[in-house]
Amino acid sequence: MKIVQKYWVGFFALALFIVAALLIYIKLHPKELPPNLIEGVGRFDGDLVNLNTKYPGRVARIFFDDGDAIKKGDVIAVLESKEFQKQKEALQKQIEAKQKELKVKEIELRINETKIPELLKKAILAFRAKEKQLQELQSAIASQKEVAAQDQKDYLRIKDLYKKRLIQRHKLEEITLKYKTDRNKLQALKAKKAQLLQAIAIARSDVVDAKAAQKSLDALREAVAGLKKGIEALKAQKGQIEAIIAELTLKSPLDGYVVEKIANSGEVLGAGMPIATLIDPKTLYLKIYVDTLSNGKIKLHDKAVIFLDAYPNRPIAAEVVRIAQKAEFTPKEVAVRSDRIQRVYAVHLKPLKPDPLLKLGLPAIGVISLDGKGLPKSLDEIPEL
Repeated sequence: MKIVQKYWVGFFALALFIVAALLIYIKLHPKELPPNLIEGVGRFDGDLVNLNTKYPGRVARIFFDDGDAIKKGDVIAVLESKEFQKQKEALQKQIEAKQKELKVKEIELRINETKIPELLKKAILAFRAKEKQLQELQSAIASQKEVAAQDQKDYLRIKDLYKKRLIQRHKLEEITLKYKTDRNKLQALKAKKAQLLQAIAIARSDVVDAKAAQKSLDALREAVAGLKKGIEALKAQKGQIEAIIAELTLKSPLDGYVVEKIANSGEVLGAGMPIATLIDPKTLYLKIYVDTLSNGKIKLHDKAVIFLDAYPNRPIAAEVVRIAQKAEFTPKEVAVRSDRIQRVYAVHLKPLKPDPLLKLGLPAIGVISLDGKGLPKSLDEIPEL
């Protein structure tokens, strides 16, 4: 104890010397990155999806805010448009009016489909009956003409005999009466024929009218078919309006989260305007920058690990998915091992599995293995940039 008290200053000086020597050694011999590894820093990026409106409308309600988790099919926002709603109502009223008109036409068609063919049938039967009567009447007229002709001959013959005083007067009177009677019958038959011809003309006209009515029945069928097509066209227009109204309900196309809510309730948005920006965590990748020499060694699908600043001992397995083909000036926020490096290449490292710790814009360190070996399990195993 006395020795320590006597020489404590010396021991203290020795300890300071050892610490200083160790620091000088570390400074002169810094930890080097193995030649098969390439290190870079960057931030997480991803494929942003703008949820845009397809049709104009006023924002009625938004159900999510910045950073909220969403699932595919979730309703993000609902727009309203009185114009489209009024168009739908107007089309519905037109459809109802056309349906009523169609109902009336169908009833009329059913009645006429029974009535008109029956009328045509009756008209044809009546016409044929009149023609048959005419044939019978013409036969009777022909027979009566022969009788009248014979009566005339008998009358002339009897009259001549009477003049010669060969027969009595009552014989002449009998034949005269018969001749006049048969001649009157012939005239009556001819008059009946004239009346029958008029009746046949009327019957023929009835047939023509019935056939015309049959054509009007076809026109009525076409009118019914036209109304049905018109209703279908109106329903199609209504379907289009309903599809537009359905598009006013904006749903998430992915599983992920809301990066930014762009619009607010009450705002009027035009067609194609964004209402929110979404992202799928599966599309997240770390964008690091490497120098020209390192870029020439990296290949697609090279193995890599990613370290977050908050979790230096938790490597996230990844792979190279993209290598820039064109160099760019070193971004200000990017650290490189030499100040002389002015142009770098962007390299994208994508995690093999989605990780809930990863967020858009989060800074991280990426380490690429050129041979698939020696990837660090902690940031302590590699030198700082």
